[in-house]
Amino acid sequence: MDVMTSPATSAADFFAARLAHQTDPADLAHARASGAAPLVVDVRSAAGWAAGRIPGAVHIPLAELTDRIGEHAPDPDADVVVYCWGPGCNGSTRAGLALARAGYGCVKELVGGYEYWVREGFAVASDTGRSRQAPDPLTAPVR
Repeated sequence: MDVMTSPATSAADFFAARLAHQTDPADLAHARASGAAPLVVDVRSAAGWAAGRIPGAVHIPLAELTDRIGEHAPDPDADVVVYCWGPGCNGSTRAGLALARAGYGCVKELVGGYEYWVREGFAVASDTGRSRQAPDPLTAPVR
């Protein structure tokens, strides 16, 4: 450990950085409901997108992200949230890194991804319509 940095400062810096670059489903839903909606980008495959997605999200597969992000966010200061399948998938982490390297400074990763969006009971859209499932009591309080 760096002798100039106390463990408390190091921990505070770590957690502040996480909060600056991540959001969770409840916070994203709140931001969208309050009108402060960031651009939400689904970086999964076409099959994943067709099966279900966050309503209002745009689909840009990870392999196409840096080439196509300007179609939806021409301003690199735009607020962008990226997501993939869930905590077992690092596609959104890769997407956040790619956007940061491309000059986008206001990028957040959706903690838990699509899986936790669904498990917390938020609305989803698919090629067959919109739906919502009851919240999983292990992930969200029952509303």
